[in-house]
Amino acid sequence: MKGRMNTQLGEITVDNDVLAKYAGSAAVECFGVVGMASVNMKDGIVKLLMRDNLSHGVNVTLEDNKITIDLHIIVSYGVSISAVADNLISNVKYSVEEFSGLEVQKINIYVEGVRVID
Repeated sequence: MKGRMNTQLGEITVDNDVLAKYAGSAAVECFGVVGMASVNMKDGIVKLLMRDNLSHGVNVTLEDNKITIDLHIIVSYGVSISAVADNLISNVKYSVEEFSGLEVQKINIYVEGVRVID
């Protein structure tokens, strides 16, 4: 399903992949987030994604023009996961709502790993 908005000039449709890339970009800008994670369910292997693959660590679903975002992240060692999650939810929600004009109903965060940063 895609996000749809009606304006005076016509209908605007926003693809889920666009929303996922935007959410992923906003997420990696947050303090304590090392990057987005891709999880291989078969092997249980977590992989840190490069900047051009950020949307693979993000799942976006739309229902009644309300967005639910699942973020699979890798956090920096030594940070408070709850503080990172609060900051992440706030920043991603604000960024995606301002960008898309659609309401973010829920953000689920899955911490897939921890990395030591030099």
